[in-house]
Amino acid sequence: MTSWEGIPDILAVIESAKARNGYQALQSYVAKMLPEADKRDRDEAVEVALEVIESVPVFLASARQEAEDRGLSSVVNPLLDCAERYYLQPFDLIPEMTQGLPGLLDDSYLVIRILQNLEYGSESFLDWDLDYPVRFLDRLIDRSIADRLDLIAFQVMEELALDREELWQKISHPA
Repeated sequence: MTSWEGIPDILAVIESAKARNGYQALQSYVAKMLPEADKRDRDEAVEVALEVIESVPVFLASARQEAEDRGLSSVVNPLLDCAERYYLQPFDLIPEMTQGLPGLLDDSYLVIRILQNLEYGSESFLDWDLDYPVRFLDRLIDRSIADRLDLIAFQVMEELALDREELWQKISHPA
């Protein structure tokens, strides 16, 4: 998969999850994960969860465009490719094939965590406040799943840094 190719597939995954009784599945999932919340708060959480899920393709497209505009595609796109692959692979921590929309919560969390990691550089990358969606999704997914996804996001950044360092060592010449 190269840049931009995964976004239509992600949109298709979201639409497929919605078509498979997605909204009701998301309502049931939120009720299970937030048992202390009243109906109004649960309904609001369902709406926010759906909004976050539907924002993922926009986040990815915006990040790719920003990387392209700044000449950083070779650095940023491998991170985004990894996030897209996780979103599109049929087996993940909360599978959307069996869970519907709730199965996209972990995928959305990982995408946002990877984008959030891009913000920790010396200069802001997207200048977005991604803390709220991360905290929100963290409430809806099991802590052990969030910890595993945080580790994946960290490992992706670490592997990319090592790959870039090795490439630099191969192409650089001693002064």
